[in-house]
Amino acid sequence: MMDDPSANQSRTPCQPWAGQNGWSPASPPGPPCDPLPGLQRLSLSSPSDLRPDRDRLQGSTHGCRGDRSASPPGGRAHLGALDPRNAEHSVRAPSMAPAAGRGRRIPPCSLPLVEEGSHPRRVPQMPFYSPHSPYRGMSPPFQPPYSPDGPMPSHQNHLPAGSPSPGANSPLCTPRPVFERANAESAAASQQPHWTLAAPSRGTINQFVPDAAAPHRNVTPQSPTAESRYGLDPELLPSVVKVIAEDAAEWEGKVFASEPFSRLPPLATTSCIMEDRGNASPLAIRSASYCVPCEGQTALLSRLPLAALLTPLARLSEPLALSSEAACVTGCGSCGASMCPAMGWQDCGQRFFCPFCGKLSEVPWHQYQPTRGPEGVRVDRDQRPELSMGSYETLGPQTGEPAALILAVDVSASAVRGGHLEFATQQIFTLLTSLNSGDGVRVGLMTYDSRIHLYDLSPALTRPHMLVIAEAEELQLPVREGLLVPLEDCIHGIHSVLQLIPQFSPEGGGSGGVPVELPVRAGLAVLQALSCPGKLLVFHAAPLVETGDTNPSSGFFGSNKAKSIFQPSAPAVSLAEQCVEQGCGVHLFVLSQQDVGGAWPGHIPYLTGGALHAYDHLQGELDRERFSADLKRAVETDTGYKAELRVFVSKDVRVSGCYGLFLPGDSPGRVAMATLDRRTTLAVELAHNRALDETRGVAVQAVLSYSTQAGCRRTRVHTLTLRCSRHLQDTFRQYQAQTLLTFYCKKIYCSVLERPLQELREELQTEVTEALASYRKHCCSASVSAGQLVLPQYLRALPVYINSLRKSEVLLPGLRSSVHQRLQQRCQVLAMDAAATSAHFYPLLLPLPLSVDGAAFSPHAGEALRCCAASMEPGRLYLVHAPLTLLLWVGSRVPACTLMALFNAGCFSSLPSGETKLPVLENRLSARVRSLVHALNSEAPCARKLWVVKQGDACEEVLQRHLVEDKSPNGGASYADFLYHLHVNSVRLLQ
Repeated sequence: MMDDPSANQSRTPCQPWAGQNGWSPASPPGPPCDPLPGLQRLSLSSPSDLRPDRDRLQGSTHGCRGDRSASPPGGRAHLGALDPRNAEHSVRAPSMAPAAGRGRRIPPCSLPLVEEGSHPRRVPQMPFYSPHSPYRGMSPPFQPPYSPDGPMPSHQNHLPAGSPSPGANSPLCTPRPVFERANAESAAASQQPHWTLAAPSRGTINQFVPDAAAPHRNVTPQSPTAESRYGLDPELLPSVVKVIAEDAAEWEGKVFASEPFSRLPPLATTSCIMEDRGNASPLAIRSASYCVPCEGQTALLSRLPLAALLTPLARLSEPLALSSEAACVTGCGSCGASMCPAMGWQDCGQRFFCPFCGKLSEVPWHQYQPTRGPEGVRVDRDQRPELSMGSYETLGPQTGEPAALILAVDVSASAVRGGHLEFATQQIFTLLTSLNSGDGVRVGLMTYDSRIHLYDLSPALTRPHMLVIAEAEELQLPVREGLLVPLEDCIHGIHSVLQLIPQFSPEGGGSGGVPVELPVRAGLAVLQALSCPGKLLVFHAAPLVETGDTNPSSGFFGSNKAKSIFQPSAPAVSLAEQCVEQGCGVHLFVLSQQDVGGAWPGHIPYLTGGALHAYDHLQGELDRERFSADLKRAVETDTGYKAELRVFVSKDVRVSGCYGLFLPGDSPGRVAMATLDRRTTLAVELAHNRALDETRGVAVQAVLSYSTQAGCRRTRVHTLTLRCSRHLQDTFRQYQAQTLLTFYCKKIYCSVLERPLQELREELQTEVTEALASYRKHCCSASVSAGQLVLPQYLRALPVYINSLRKSEVLLPGLRSSVHQRLQQRCQVLAMDAAATSAHFYPLLLPLPLSVDGAAFSPHAGEALRCCAASMEPGRLYLVHAPLTLLLWVGSRVPACTLMALFNAGCFSSLPSGETKLPVLENRLSARVRSLVHALNSEAPCARKLWVVKQGDACEEVLQRHLVEDKSPNGGASYADFLYHLHVNSVRLLQ
C-alpha cells in the first residue's frame, strides 16, 4: 500500500520509512527483479544533452515507429522536452472493447508479489513518452543501498550488463540540495529494494508485496521524504511549474477569444483577457474536455469524466451585458432554457430549434426579426446580447425587499469575562461607519446568552429599547418595526448599544456554553417576519456545546464504516434548509476556538454560503488583524441572495451529478443556495443518453436567478458549446489537468459524507490508472515499450495533482491536525474555483532574493520552483503561497545582512518562528517583500497570517505538508513513487 494504513498514528517527520506500509528496508538476495517482462534497460541523460538527431535515440523493436534508430555504443537514450509544437495530428481510435482491467479492483500503489522459485528479474526502468511530443525520460540505473557511515560503493559494480557507468556530468552524480536536519542520515542516498516477480494470475492484476529476505542488515533506512524508492530522478518527471510557465508564456496578457466550439482555453492559473464571442468565458464555465465523445461507449472507454465547472457570479474580463427581461427574446417554452447563440433559427426567423430539448418554438410576433445568410442568423443579432453573447444578464420586472445585515453578539457570562467583546464591538462599529454611505443598508442588532435580546432601533426613539425573549424554543417576535432600520438612521443608536455590551452583567455566573443555533434561529425569525434575505453575523465567545445528534470522532479515520463525522446533524440540516429558503447567509465568528467532540459549528455557515472564522481569544495583534479583515470581507463582498441555479444540457446528454457546498435537492440539475459570491464554484457531471450528432456538438447552459443587495431580481445566463468527435484521441487532447483536479476534488470531498476514505483513495487511483491504460492502448500512434510512461500532452501534471489530492488532510489525516481543522478545510476547498484548487494542491514555491539592487524584483508564477525539499537551499529564502496558507522559509545559512534587512534580526538563532508580521523597515528588500505578501493576500479567498518557518525548527512540519512532491508526514507517497506505480499498474492492465 502506498498510503500508511495507520496514518492517524503519530510519527516524527524524519522517522525512517522502515516498517511502514508493511515494507521491509532490507534487500532480498540476488539481483533485482523486473515486474514487467521485456522492459528495456535504459539510463538517464541530462536534459542539457537533448538532441533531436535520430542517431542519438536508441533503436528497439519495441520503440516508437519512425522516431527511433540505432543508438550509440552504451545504449544511452536521451530525454526530450515536452513541446506542444511537436504534437502529432489526431489519430482515429480503433473500435475496441474496453481495457482488460475494467471493473477490477486495482491494488493501490502496490509492489510485486514474491513467488518461490520464480526467475529473478531487475527493477523496471520507466522512460517517458508522449505521442504528442518526443518527451522521453529514463530512470537511472539501479542504485544499491549504502550506509552513510561507510564509503559509498561504486555504481559500476551494481549496474546491469551493458549499462554505461555514470560520468561526472551524469545526473546521478549531481548533488541536490536538501533540508539539513539533525539526523543527517535522512539525506543519504535512497535505498533500492530488490523485487521478484510473481507468476501471472488469471483475470486479475498481480498485487505487489516486498520480499522479506534481508541480507543487508547494515543499511540505513530511507527518509520518508526521499525522492524515490526506485531511483527515479524527480527532475526528469513531468513538472507542474513547467506546465504552468509554458501556458503563461503563451497566453499571459493576451486575448483568448471564446467562440462557439472554441479550442482549449488557457489554464485557470494564467492571467489573460477572456473575450466573449458567443461562448461563455472559461471564468464562468470551464469544461473538463472541450471535445465530447459522440458515443457513450467511447466516453466510458476513456475512463475520464465528462464534466464542467460552474462559477455563476465570476468576475469576467469585460462588463456583463445587461438588459430587461421583457426586451430579451423569449427562450424555449418547452424546457425553460434561456435564449442563447446555440439556438438554431428556421423558417426565416419564425421558429428556433432548442438544442436542450430538441423541440421547435414559435417566436412571438413582437419579437420577430428575419434571418440572413446561409447560416440563418437574425439581422439584429449584434444588437441583442442574448443572440450574440455567451454570457449576459437580464433584469426582472419585480423588485423584492433589499437584503439586511443582522449582528448577533454573545453576552453570556463566559463571553463577558473573556475580554473579547470590547475589541469586537469596536471593529463592528468601525465597519458600520465605513458602510454608512446612504445606500439604504438595513441593519439589525441582537445580543444573546440563554435568552435573546432584540433592540428596537427606530429613529423616533431617544435610545434603543431592549426586547427580551425568554422562550428560546418557540421564538415569537414582540414587535417588527424597528428591528431592521436603514443604517444612516440608526448608526448612533447602534453605537450606544455596542459601547454598553462589554459592560453587561448577565444573569447567572455559570461558565456553560451557549448553542450557536440559538442566535441563528432568532436572526432567521427576524428575516422571515420582514420577508427579506440577508446576512447574519454571529460573534460567539462562549465555549461550544454539543446539541442534537453529534457524530463522535473516536476511531473514525481508522474504520471502514461510513464517514459520518463529516455529516451535519439532522437539526443543523433542517435549520440550514430554512436559511436557504429565506436567503439567509450565516457567518460565524468564534472568538475562542475549542474542539468539542463532534460539535463542529461550521455546518450551518457553509451550507448557507457563509463561513466559519475561528480565532484564539483575539489575544495577539495578528489575530486581531485577521478578524478585522474577515469581518470586512464578509460584509463588503458582493453577494447574490436566494439563488437558484438550473443547468441545461443537450438532449442527448444528462446531468448525472452536481457537487459543491450546498444542500442537495431532488434533481442534480437544479440547486438552491441561500447566498453565493463570485468565488463559489460547483461541478456538474454529464453522461450520455444516446449518440451525439457530430455536426451539432454539445451545449451546456447555466441559468442563475438571484436577488441583489438592493432587492432586484436578476437572471444570469452562461452558455458553452463544445465540439464532438468520434475519435478518442481528440477527447484526450482536450482535457486539462487543473480542471480534472477540481472536479475530482469536489466529487471526492462530497463523497466522504457516505463512503470510507480508503475506498475513495483507491477508487481515485483506479480511475486514473485505467485512463492512462486506455490512452496507451487506443491513442498512441506508435507502439511503445512497456517501460515507457505515456501521458496526454495537457495531462502531464495530472499524476502529481491526484497524488496531492489523495494524501490531503481530508482524505489521509493524521493526528497532526484536529477533526475540526479537517472539516474546515473540506468546506473551504469545496467552494474554491479551479485556480485556487490547483494552487491548494500544488502551492507556489517562490524564491526570494537575498538583496535588492537596481534589478527589478517581481517574483511570479513563472519563477516558481518544484514543491519538494530538493528545491530549497539552506542559504536562501522561499515563500510558499497556497490559498489558505502563506509560509516564509528561512534557511540556516541566510546572510546576516538579509536577516537584518527583512526581519531586523541580527542572526539566525534570534529570528522568531511561527505566526509573524514582517516589520516595516526602511530598505528596498523589506518594502518589496511586504508588497509581494500584500499582493498574494489580496488574491486569497480568506485572510491569512504569515508563518515564518526556520530550517530545522519544530514548525518545519507545517512546510512539509505543502511540499507535495515529497512523502507526506501523514504517510502519503511521494510523487515519483506514485507515478511509478501508476505506470506499472496501467501497463499490467494491458498484459
